[in-house]
Amino acid sequence: MSTLESSLRRHGVSEADLGKARHYQQRHGGALERILLNIGALDEATLPGVYSEALDAERFDPATLDGWAPPAPLPEWTAFLSEHGWYPFSKTETQWLFVTRDPLNWSVTQWLNQAGLAYRLQVASPAEFEQLLLRSEAQEPLAEEGALLTEVEEDRLRELASEAPTVNLLNSLISRALRQNASDLHLEPVNGRYRARFRIDGVLHDIEALPSRLQLAVVSRLKILAGMDIAEKRRPQDGKIETRIANIDLDIRVSALPLALGESMVLRFLRKDTVTYEIDALGLEPDTQASLLEDLRRTAGVILLTGPTGSGKTTTLYTFLNALNSPERKIITLEDPVEYQLPGLNQVQVRPELGFDFSAGLRSVVRQDPDVIMVGEIRDRETCQIGMQAALTGHLVFSTVHTNDAPSAFTRLLDLGVEEFLLNAGLISIVAQRLVRKLCDHCKRKASAGEVARALGRAEGPGAGQFFEAEGCDQCGHTGYRGRLAITEYFRCDEAIQRLPKDENFLRRAREHMQAQGIRNLQEDGLVKASRGLTTIEEVLRVAG
Repeated sequence: MSTLESSLRRHGVSEADLGKARHYQQRHGGALERILLNIGALDEATLPGVYSEALDAERFDPATLDGWAPPAPLPEWTAFLSEHGWYPFSKTETQWLFVTRDPLNWSVTQWLNQAGLAYRLQVASPAEFEQLLLRSEAQEPLAEEGALLTEVEEDRLRELASEAPTVNLLNSLISRALRQNASDLHLEPVNGRYRARFRIDGVLHDIEALPSRLQLAVVSRLKILAGMDIAEKRRPQDGKIETRIANIDLDIRVSALPLALGESMVLRFLRKDTVTYEIDALGLEPDTQASLLEDLRRTAGVILLTGPTGSGKTTTLYTFLNALNSPERKIITLEDPVEYQLPGLNQVQVRPELGFDFSAGLRSVVRQDPDVIMVGEIRDRETCQIGMQAALTGHLVFSTVHTNDAPSAFTRLLDLGVEEFLLNAGLISIVAQRLVRKLCDHCKRKASAGEVARALGRAEGPGAGQFFEAEGCDQCGHTGYRGRLAITEYFRCDEAIQRLPKDENFLRRAREHMQAQGIRNLQEDGLVKASRGLTTIEEVLRVAG
């Protein structure tokens, strides 16, 4: 077999250039052929021929890509090899055929020897190798379902997840998400790429598509950081990362979900520096805030928040608890998970997998002699029953339930099987909540009467207030919006509501009662905020229409 230097000479590299390269190599290290490339003594198009001759290996023929498909199933180490310039092109009963642009890569050859794989090589140029990767990503077959990683493969995954390109890529994505005030980072396989999206002010935005060969490395890195099982690909997993980035203390909730084409990873950022638990910061209308402050002065009863996931219910609950937090009160919370730590509160993480769910936790909490109890969510009859009974025995209880509006929470609890007399006796009020995007103060523009009328679907726009439209600028990422605020629907369970029959006509009668009392629904509260230039009519109708 020809030596590398002999092959380099036969391909036109002079002795003088070889001497310079050897001298640099002795002082600084590095591959001889790469040094020659960097000083211009060797052309990149010539390098595959040099390798082929020196190693007595075949040259890769791009024409063989016509009608070619990757071997099925692809082994788990494919991503590691392709990142280092090797790809498993085909396999016989006795050996693999690898196509490579870097046949002298010591990390790969050492790993192959340790793994005991028999193989032969075909050498490709960088452009040919990239063409092969693009073709493979378009046709990549699914891994065998239920396939388990060998110990060697799992070790390689851990090494791959710790390499600089993977670490730098993930750190860059998280830093960009924080700079853009994203609440979530979504990573998911789509159309042969690993798509990255940020959720900013409640709306998802495409950021970039990562090469699919990086998917395994990124997923493995996240699983290691979040304390998940790196070898588990068949069931969902949840984890948590506690870190500090750019002087920001950050908790990251990580969720892994197996898909047909890989795994979807969602990172939720919980920034401790941006959360303010002050009632004035909620943006409530004065009448709603006055009613809620009156409710918080009660010593017993149940206050419910309702709305979909991501509507700000937890922040509002923490704000209520913060207003009540004092040395004279004992406050215990049951949460899944505990998102933020509030000094002075006894916060408990429920663990359903251990049989310690909300109902079991609530039974234990009431024996702790608390003054105020917060239950993260009412999901079943038993939890609601215990909560209502706790309210009747002198506890102030907060919780959430998933319904579209405030009156529907009443019927939802009845559907769970809770007795009507318990609800009538225990419920103080129900608050429905949504989050709408706030207009960017730097670029918002006044809306004409015609634009307002079109947005509302009316012949004439409302006369009161001044409405604005979203424009878009550098300050808001050209979306026209920056930040979010809550729109609310306040429903007090007063004597009139208690007297209403809880039959199929209850919701209609409850809404008529609210209207007669001048209580705004979600859409009306949003339009009040739009009339003050805080958001747009389109945004209100999108969220509460």
